[in-house]
Amino acid sequence: MSNFNFDTKQFETMMFGPARAFAALSVDFTEKLVNTQLEAAKAYTDTGVAQLRSLVEVKDAEGLKSYMEGQQNVATEFTERLKADAGKVVALQQDFAKDSQKLTEENVQKAQEVVKESTETATKASKEAAPKAAKAS
Repeated sequence: MSNFNFDTKQFETMMFGPARAFAALSVDFTEKLVNTQLEAAKAYTDTGVAQLRSLVEVKDAEGLKSYMEGQQNVATEFTERLKADAGKVVALQQDFAKDSQKLTEENVQKAQEVVKESTETATKASKEAAPKAAKAS
């Protein structure tokens, strides 16, 4: 019979805990990214539909001229919106990278503590077992 006891705390600390934490971080990042993309898509769609409605309202040369002049503003606003949306995505990615690095550092530190603890426990057990083994032989 073995005196080896499987310590689920070690397994949790070194495997399942970090995996769950990273999965949660990934899900949060994905949710934020998808919401940002949906907001952008809605804004672009709304702008496009508004432009189509304006075009449908054109009835004469003056209306066409006015519509075409308005396209410059729409293009400028669209460009600014694209830059802002790209900035949001970059910020999300930077936050994710920073949070992932922090999580990794924390998990490495925990793993080092568990290994140190396990080593100390094994050393103590072998020191205690050595005299017993000597007596038995």
